[in-house]
Amino acid sequence: MIFKQIADMISMGLLVLDEDLNVHFWNRWMALHSNITADEIVGKPLFDFFPDLNEPNFLRNCRSVFTFGNFAFFSQKLHRYLFPFRPAYSDRTPFDFMQQSCTMGPIRSSDNRVQYLFLSVSDVTEVANYEEQLVEMNRKDALTGIYNRRFFETSLQQEFKRSLRHGRALSLIMIDLDYFKRVNDLHGHQVGDDALRAFAAAVHSRLRESDLLARYGGEEFACLLPETNGPAARTLAEELRRMTEETRWVCREVELRLTISVGVAESRPEMGGFEILLKKADDALYAAKAGRNRVICYN
Repeated sequence: MIFKQIADMISMGLLVLDEDLNVHFWNRWMALHSNITADEIVGKPLFDFFPDLNEPNFLRNCRSVFTFGNFAFFSQKLHRYLFPFRPAYSDRTPFDFMQQSCTMGPIRSSDNRVQYLFLSVSDVTEVANYEEQLVEMNRKDALTGIYNRRFFETSLQQEFKRSLRHGRALSLIMIDLDYFKRVNDLHGHQVGDDALRAFAAAVHSRLRESDLLARYGGEEFACLLPETNGPAARTLAEELRRMTEETRWVCREVELRLTISVGVAESRPEMGGFEILLKKADDALYAAKAGRNRVICYN
C-alpha cells in the first residue's frame, strides 16, 4: 500500500512486469500519459497494448534482467522513446512523441530470485528540445536564419566526398550583393539587415529541399546544389539574378534596388578536395564582380 502511494506520487512512469511480460503494476503517471488505466492493463501482456515493444532489442534486455539480474538503460539519444506518448506541450516542441529516458532492472524475492522486472520512464522532452535548439543555433546565422559558414563548409565537404564516391553531379553557387555597403551607408544598418533577411528568404524559397543556402559572410551567400550539374546551376543562378534585379525591395519604408554578382562551379573528379570547388566558385564570383549584375561559370 505504501509502495503504491509513493509510486503514484512520483513524476515519472513506473511499471512492473512478470516473467511472461504481463503487467503486474502500472502507476498513475503511466495511466495519465497512456490513457490506459491500471484496471485495464494489469494482468495482461504488455505487448497487447504496445505491440511495437515486441522487438529483439527490448526482448533481449528483458531476458537479461530475468536471467542475470542486469540493469538496462534506454537512452533518449539512441531510442528517442519506448512508449508513444504525446508530449505535454506539443505546441512548444518539434517532437511528435514524448522523448524518454528509461531504466529496466530486477525486483528480487526474499530468496534472491529475480521475480519481476521494473521499468521506469522519465520525460526528457524539454531537455531534448533545448539540446536541439542549441544544435540548431550553432548551425544557423543569427541575422538571416539560414545556415552559417561553418555548417556550410562541413556540408560541402561531406557532399563533395559523396559526389566523388557515387559519381553524382554537385554544383556550388556563390552570390554577392552588389554595392551593398551603400545601403548601410545611405539608409542605416537596420535597413541593411532587413534587406539581407528578405534576400535570404527570397532565395531560399526558390531552392529545393535538398539544396543548402548559407550566409557565407557579410553580404555574401552560398548555395550548395547536390545532384545538379553546371548548366542547371547556371540556369538557377540566372533566375536568382533576374529575380533580385526585378524585385521591388521595401525595407522599413525604404525602396531598394538590388543586384547580385554570381559565381558558379561544378565538381569534377580531378578536383583534389572540396576546397578546390570552393575556390573555383569564388574565382568565378570575383570575375562576375568586375562587371556586376551577372553570372560567371568557372570553366
